[in-house]
Amino acid sequence: MGHARGLSSEEKRAWNAFRTSFTLLHQRMDQQLKRDVGLSHLQYEILARLGAAPGRELRMAELACAVSNSKSGLTYQIGQLEQAGLVRRRACESDVRAVYAVLTDEGAALLDQAAPGHIALVRELLLDVLTPAQLSALADGLGEANRRMLAAEDCS
Repeated sequence: MGHARGLSSEEKRAWNAFRTSFTLLHQRMDQQLKRDVGLSHLQYEILARLGAAPGRELRMAELACAVSNSKSGLTYQIGQLEQAGLVRRRACESDVRAVYAVLTDEGAALLDQAAPGHIALVRELLLDVLTPAQLSALADGLGEANRRMLAAEDCS
C-alpha cells in the first residue's frame, strides 16, 4: 500500500474524538447491561434487532450484517442466547441453507426490562450532550460512512 496522506489537525481531532467516544460508550453500555440484566452489549444488540424485526425473527446472515459480527461469532452468540432461553433457531422450509434466529417470549421480556436503562444511558452519555445541529451532523455523517461500509460488505 502507498503512504496514506497524513490527517489534518481537524481530521485528527474528529477521528480521535470518535474513537475515544465509541470505546467509552461501548464499555459503559457493556457494564450497565451486564449489571442490570446479565447481557453483553453485543447480546443486547442481537435481541434488540430481533425484537424490531417482523415476527421477531431474522435470517442469521442478515442478523450478522445488522450487528456487524462474523457469521461464526454470531453463531457462538446465538448459542449462548439459546442456552439462556432468550432466542431459538429455526430452519426455513423454502431454503434449506437458511437458518433464522427467533426472539422467544423470555427474550422479549428481558429486552423490555433492559431497554429503559440502556436508553437512559445513551441519552446521558451522548444524545443529551449534543445540540440538535451536532446530532443531525453526527447522524448524517456516520449514516453515510455506514452505507459505504455495508455496501462493500455484501450486506444488502
